[in-house]
Amino acid sequence: MDITYCEGIPDVDTYNDLRTSVEWKSFGREQSERCLKSSYYCVVAKDGDEVVAMGRTVGDGVYFTIVDVVVRPRYQGKRIGEGIIKRLVKLITDGMAEGESVSVQLIAARGKEGFYVKQGFGIIPDETCGPALRKIIRK
Repeated sequence: MDITYCEGIPDVDTYNDLRTSVEWKSFGREQSERCLKSSYYCVVAKDGDEVVAMGRTVGDGVYFTIVDVVVRPRYQGKRIGEGIIKRLVKLITDGMAEGESVSVQLIAARGKEGFYVKQGFGIIPDETCGPALRKIIRK
């Protein structure tokens, strides 16, 4: 196994295949294309030519949300997710000017909170923030 990382957006089929590999819902082609094009940063991990993991951020330069951190099951436990998170955070940090600050957040998959805590993320609510909230809209 020779894992390489690169900045870049996977194609729609690869994106949905990665999501399906971890039993996440896949989206329709047009919706997937829109979401991928809206990525602020995206990092993929490859084993040879095969994309085995990815993660991306969406944001506006002040607030960033890390989404779609997915590692194919047979590659889990090999620190690939950690490599993706570190690279996404570095891309965000490198894009900042001196004196700026940003907020980076995410919603962890159930049971994966500890992984993100090890990457420097804090669980909320905490002393400065209330709980995270979300609303899912279906049409």
